[in-house]
This record gives sequence, C-alpha cells and structure tokens, in this order.
Amino acid sequence: MADRTESQRRELEKELAAAVRGEVSFAAADRALMTMDASNYRRVPEAVVAPRDAEDVAAALRVCRAHGVPVVPRGGGTSIAGQATGVGVVLDFTRHLRRIVSLDPEARTAVVQPGVVLDDLRAAAGRHGLTFGPDPSTHSRCTIGGMIGNNSCGSHSVAWGTTADSVEELKLLTYAGEEARAGRGTDAGGAPTGLPPRLRDGVRALVAGELALLRTGYPDLPRRISGYALDALLPERGTDLARALTGSEGTLGVLTEATVRLVEPPAARALAVLGYPDESAAAEAAHTLLPHGPLTVEGMAADLVGDAAGLPKGGAWLFVEMGGASRAEAVARADALCRAAADGLTDHTVVAEPAGQRALWRVREDASGTATRMPDGSEAWPGWEDCAVPPARLGPYLRDFRALLAQHGLRGTPYGHFGDGCIHVRIDFDLLSHTGIRQFRAFSYDLGELVVAHGGSLSGEHGDGQARAELLPKMYGDELVGVFGKFKTLWDPSAGLNPGMLVRPARLDDNLRFDVLPRRPVPVEFGYPHDDGDFSAAVRRCVGVAKCRTTSAHSGAADVMCPSFRATGEETHSTRGRARLLHEMLAGEVVTDGWRSEEVRDALDLCLSCKGCRSDCPVGVDMATYKAEFLHHHYEGRLRPAAHYAMGRLPQWLHAAAPAAPVLNALARTPLAAPAKRLAGITAERPIPALATEPFTRWWRRRRRTGAGKQGTAPTVLLWADTFTTHLSPEVGRAAVRVLEAAGLRPLLPPTTPPRAEGARPRPLPRRRSPLCCGLTYVSTGQLDQARTVMRRTLDVLDPLLADGRPLVVLEPSCAAALRTDLPELLADDPRAARVARSVRTFAQALEELAPDWQPPRIDRPAVGQTHCHQHAVLGEAAERRLRERAGLTGELTGGCCGLAGNFGFERGHYDVSVACAEDRLLPAVREAPTHAELLADGFSCRTQLAHLTGRRGRHLAEVLAEGLGGGGGALQLEGDDVGRE
Repeated sequence: MADRTESQRRELEKELAAAVRGEVSFAAADRALMTMDASNYRRVPEAVVAPRDAEDVAAALRVCRAHGVPVVPRGGGTSIAGQATGVGVVLDFTRHLRRIVSLDPEARTAVVQPGVVLDDLRAAAGRHGLTFGPDPSTHSRCTIGGMIGNNSCGSHSVAWGTTADSVEELKLLTYAGEEARAGRGTDAGGAPTGLPPRLRDGVRALVAGELALLRTGYPDLPRRISGYALDALLPERGTDLARALTGSEGTLGVLTEATVRLVEPPAARALAVLGYPDESAAAEAAHTLLPHGPLTVEGMAADLVGDAAGLPKGGAWLFVEMGGASRAEAVARADALCRAAADGLTDHTVVAEPAGQRALWRVREDASGTATRMPDGSEAWPGWEDCAVPPARLGPYLRDFRALLAQHGLRGTPYGHFGDGCIHVRIDFDLLSHTGIRQFRAFSYDLGELVVAHGGSLSGEHGDGQARAELLPKMYGDELVGVFGKFKTLWDPSAGLNPGMLVRPARLDDNLRFDVLPRRPVPVEFGYPHDDGDFSAAVRRCVGVAKCRTTSAHSGAADVMCPSFRATGEETHSTRGRARLLHEMLAGEVVTDGWRSEEVRDALDLCLSCKGCRSDCPVGVDMATYKAEFLHHHYEGRLRPAAHYAMGRLPQWLHAAAPAAPVLNALARTPLAAPAKRLAGITAERPIPALATEPFTRWWRRRRRTGAGKQGTAPTVLLWADTFTTHLSPEVGRAAVRVLEAAGLRPLLPPTTPPRAEGARPRPLPRRRSPLCCGLTYVSTGQLDQARTVMRRTLDVLDPLLADGRPLVVLEPSCAAALRTDLPELLADDPRAARVARSVRTFAQALEELAPDWQPPRIDRPAVGQTHCHQHAVLGEAAERRLRERAGLTGELTGGCCGLAGNFGFERGHYDVSVACAEDRLLPAVREAPTHAELLADGFSCRTQLAHLTGRRGRHLAEVLAEGLGGGGGALQLEGDDVGRE
C-alpha cells in the first residue's frame, strides 16, 4: 500500500463511493479503528467499507480487484491471532449486515448475515427454546461471520462442538467475484455442489489427488482448528465443503450469508464447581468427567481468579455444568458427578440459582481480559492463547508447558476448556524490545514443538492468523501445508483475500502493534499508578476483547460500560475505539497531529466520563482519565469550548451566584435564558437548574449559631459539603445530617480555611471564603491545572482534620469518586492525597462502619432507580444495597448510566445521546415500576435527568430515610458545628 500514489488512492475512493451504497471511508479515524483486533498485531488499512448487502460486497470486490487492492472481511474484531487486521480495504459487517434472515424452529436452522452478533441469534432462537451451540466468552459482541471465519468454540463445545459442527450452508463471494454456495454432498460426478465450474472441478481434482495425505495428515482431537479442514472433503466424510471452509479466516471467500444449525438446550442447569489441590490435578481429572455428559468442563487456577467469591476451597477449579429437564434433575446430576469425583477433590459446591451461576461464569468470561495482567501488574499478551491437546494428555502437557515457561523466564496463567484439552494463556512477553521479541520467537518455536509432541493443535479455538501460521509445517508437515497453498490458490489466485494469514503467512514477529509506540513515557499530568506513570502502558491496557461493545445487557444488569456505544452503535464511541485512536495518536502514523488530534477529540466528545470502563473493562481501561488527560493537552494554550468555562468552573459560578439566587432563578424562567444558554454552550433542551435560596452551608452556619445538635461523645464524622449538595440539593445535606445524628453520629463540616497550628497568629480571613472542592468539574473538562489548585487547597484543610482516622462522608457519588481516585492520581506527588482518599466513605458506608447496630426506619416499599455510574465503578454499592434491604426497600436498581453525566448532558450537541443513554435501562425501569415505588437516585445528575425526562423527582437514600424517621421538617431544626471551629 505504500507504493500507491495519491492519485491512485483518490481514484479508488471515487470508484468505491460510486459503486457501494454503504459507507466508504478513507478518513484517518476510521482507518485507525481497524488497525488492530484482540491480537498482538497491527496492520493499517487503506479504507473501510460498510456494505449494506451482498450486492455491495460484490461491488467492493469488483473495484478492489480492478485496483489490485486486497480485502479483509471483519466482524467484531475480537480475533486474537491477527486475522481481523489487514492492509487494503476492510469490509466491516457489523454496521448493516446483521439481519437474521429467517429462523425455522421445526428444522432447527437459522439463516443469518455475517454481522449478526451471537447473543442476538441466541435471543431470537431462545424464544423457540433453541440456541446456537458454540459460545465463546465474547458472545455478547462477536459475530457469526467471525465465528465461522475462525471456527470458534466456547465453553459448551464438549456438548455441541465447534462452529463447524453447527454450519449447514455458506454463501460466499470469491475475490474474483464468483458466487459459491458451500454445503454438504456431491453431484453425480463426485464434485461438491453449489460451486462455479472452475472451483467445482478444481476442488474435485485436488481432493482426488491428495486422498492419502488427507486421510493420514490430521491429528484426531476435538479442538483441531489449525489449518484448512480439507479432510472434511473426503468422500467418507460426506464431502462437507461448508465444514472445510469454516475456519478459513476470510482467506478463501467473503461470507455473505450462512445457514446454521440450532440446538435445544436443557430446561435447567446446575453448576458444579470442583476444587482441586492444584492445576495439574484439575487437568488430570477433566477428561474423566466427560462420561457423565457435562455441558461444560472449564478449568482455572488460583493465580487467575485471585479471591473471587463463591469458589470452594482449592488451588484450582473445574466448572462443570450439568443439564436436566428440571432444576431438581440438573442438581441431582451435578451432585452425582461430585460424588463420582470425590476422591480427588479438596472441596466442591453446586450452584443452582441462575444469578449465582452468572456471577461465577463472569469470572471465567472475564479471564480473557484479566489474564492480560500478571499479579504484580506487569503486562501479558496473547499469541499462544488456545493450543489444544487430546484431553487425556492435558495434565502432562500443562506440566511441560509450565516447565517451558520457566526455561524461558516467562510467566503465564493457563485456564480454559479443560474438557476439550484446550488451554488459554496470556504470557508476559516483552514485545517492546528487540531482545524480548527474539525471545518471543524462540519460545513460539519451542512451544509449537511441544504441542505437536503431545499430539495437539497449534490452535484450538481462535485460528492461526499471523500468530501461528508460520509454524503450521511443524504440525502438518511441508507436504500438507503445500496442499493448503494449492487450495488457497484455487479459491484466490490473485491472493487478494486477507493476505499474510494462514497460508503464505507473515512472520509471527512482524507487524507487532507495539513497534510504533514511543519507547519513552510521554509527559502527562495524571500519575497512572497501575502503569508506572506511563500513558502508553495505560493505553496498551486495551487488548481488544471488546466487552465495551456489548449491547445486549438486560435492564437489571449492574454493568455500566459503555453507554455511548450502546447509544450510537459506533466503534469510535466504544472504549476500545477510543483506546485505538489514542494508540494511533501515540504512534503518529495514521493520526499524525498528536495531542491536537481532532479525530481523538471527536471520539472522546461523546465519552460521558462515566468511569464504567474502570470497573467493567476486564483490563481496567480508564477512559474518563484518558479523556481528561487528552483535553488538558489538546486545549493547552488555546481557547476552550464555552461549556468548559461555564460548567467546568461551575463551583466558582455557583458560589458567586448564591447571594442572587432568587433573582437568577426568576431570570432562568424568562426568554433571557435562551441566549444565556447559547453563550454558555448549554443545549437548548435543558432547563437551567434552580439555585438553592439557602445553600446547605448557610443552613449549617445558621444552625451552628444556635448551638443545638451537640451530642457529647458521639463519634464524629466529617461531612463533605460538595458543590451540588450545597447549591442545588441542600435538602439532601439536611436529610443526611438528620439520619447521621439519629444513628448516634456527630456530623461536622470542614472549615473553608486550614486550621491554625497551636500558637500561630490568627490570619485575616477573606471577605468571602471560597468553598472547598473535589475538583470533579475541572477534571472532567480537562482543566487539570485548575483542578490541582483546588485539590491542594482541599488537602490543606482536610488532611489535618483526618489525621486521626476520622472518616470523610461524601453524599454525592461523583465527588466521592473524584476524592477517592482523581485526587491521588492527579496529585501523585503529594502523600496527603492518598490519606484523604482512604478516608472517603459514602453515606451508607459510614452508617455501616460507625453505627452497625443502628436500625434504619422501615420504609417497606419497592425501590427503582439507578446506581450512580461513579459509585458502581469506584466505590461499590454493597453497603447501599444492605442499607436498602434493612429499610425494607425492595428490588434492584439498574446499571448503566443516566446519560446526564454532569456537564455531558448539558453540553450542546449531546442531548440526543444523553436521552438515548437514559432510555437504555433507566427510563424503561422507571416506567415499568409500580406507581408507589420509591425513585432512588443518589447523584444530582441522575435526579436531574429523571426530572427532565419523566417529570418525577428522584431522591437520595438519605432523604428517604430521613422522611421515615418522622417528625416532619425536623431536619431543619437540628444544629451542629464546624469541625476545627468548636
């Protein structure tokens, strides 16, 4: 592609745009999004085409063929061997070709387009009591086309096999534009049916000439994914061309439609979790469980799962799922299996409840991400992710594998499909230095020989791609690999489809995605404590497993990530997409203007800074922090958007406006509000929130003057008077004071100036004392210099007051999260920041820790609402859930993000996405709730969004409990003190 001239590129762009009805993009941002998949590899495409239908695919192939441009079909981009990356034109099937054409429950088949997401097919089939058998851990975002390309498997392959076992017929287009329909069977002459004459005769001749080799050259094991499955073309195997093409990684034809087989899952399932002393014992036992008819036999060791809850005692575990016509039958079968395996167990448990099973399966499904970090935080990478050996050989193989790791001075955490002999592992290769890359290559050759020595397959699930294809001669020998080459040439004589993959591959250490990154840390503002202060390492966290692209979560799910992708469906608005653009920004090849990049700015514009990825991403990508970092550098020395000044500096404006609150509230209801909002960069659809006529801090000072509310020796807590509570929701602060005092605690507010040291002379106070601030609004808009200033002032005041371990109670979840994480990460050089961060407690956490025996008032009604996204991501809501239960507030709050997200939903251009985020889960849950349900929303943004979009007022949990205490407006009569001014 480097040899293509600018005029040739323009001509290609012109002809593609004229021929294809779908989107055609040569833009840097769209190309950058497609440079990587979930592998170690990176290749830069020349263009991205999103075809609308098969005719578009044919048109794109026709233009690319005329220009000699290669084509790479791409689904969800979760491949780990590099086969979803490529030069030339990438065909993105996830945008349009995602229709389930038909579903026949009687025949148990479905006809699907290649971009159909697996979970969407499973949901459609589930309405008829059916499912699609293969289920890789990426089931919520991988596509059927990608699964067919890689011959994907998943945890239920012991019951339902690989994707090849579920394929009935494939419709394809060759690079030459020929239509092919690949199924099973032959015509009267013994040739596969459904092929144009050239291919029909060529396939028949190739098979006839290589019968002996095809019958003897393949190892017999359930997870043999490597190479082309040409043995499926043998006459005694039914000449199954669909099976032979499954797993060909887009190197032979472009899939446009597939007919797949469905299966009937058991009505009920029970999960037996078997504990073993160590990994070897679990591996040795796995194949002995297969006669019991399990649906899954998954294995993992303690070095992967850590302290995951719900696991029985042991150093390694097998997850064995048993089915039955009823829950009782499934549990009985699981119990029987545990009894049969008892001699080798350290402990076991059987989980019958679906929620408990989902929690345990999440540990397993997230392993593809969590395994990318070693226990000490160092990086680990794919490349040898899914070798497979005969199941009975798994124990000896794992011992030899561990020994080989030690021999090379490497570490990894194996896990995976023990029942099929397939092992996943991420290894701490050094892929940044020449020495490390040489070691990567040497280890790969040694491991390839080890796998073959155990009768295994280089790939047991994800295909060869670039990662292993170079080593296929070790497994199959030069002669059979030569037949692979003949088959490729027959189907793709111009080598236009996914070149460099599987056949005539690039070297396994070429095109590594780390080659282009800077070798020295770039200067940044945040400390990135989990990445040794290296922003490049932080960006490298994204390995492409794309959990952020999930759209199928049900309304009760607790996860948050990624609300903007759920709203738009665009890769650029996913956490992975933004991480890819930041990667390319650091690389400087596709995105060339560094921190000034408009491509990165535009991608981050719809990031809500919800922090959901910080907790929900398996590898802990923290896009909210990366966005703040980027905005700081992007606007450094330049004029910012108006909203940054208006809402990024909101604490200043609210403090200054407080004396004029009644006048300003009146003006906000006049026509003058519209030009004011335009000037401030606020969207016209949002009303301006009313200012409190008596801010919370003013009420507090008034009650302090009366001297009431003192509680003697009651434990004291420092109550943080955040900007939102003080100026916009003072009723929350008043309610919290009432509840804390009712629980026997003594809430105190911090002063606005540092306490004087003993003996120091009094300092003159400013005429109007500025409020303390967590810095949240400055951080979210990337005004990091100002954020540091206000944060350091906050530390000056708080640190002495918290030195004795006194907790800091924060009512607003976003402010609590800022104090807990942004504060120590932005002021990494100040030890006081970590001390203050450790003191932060939510309202419920403070009550649970300091008043464990207090009984809250019984509310006894259902609750609906949403856990604040920052609370979910940073603070957790376990204490809140327990407090709600003790108060008789029943029901679960939804996950996701309300969509307002502080300044985001107020900024011009964000309104539609903001509403779409609320419609994802929050608003449907509110509509479906009974009319007497309590509408809970601890965050000011959540309450504001609910008021704007439903007309209903959500309440902080403190307000609900204060009302339950009785006494009407008694909260207004309580009095107290400022800590440090007693």
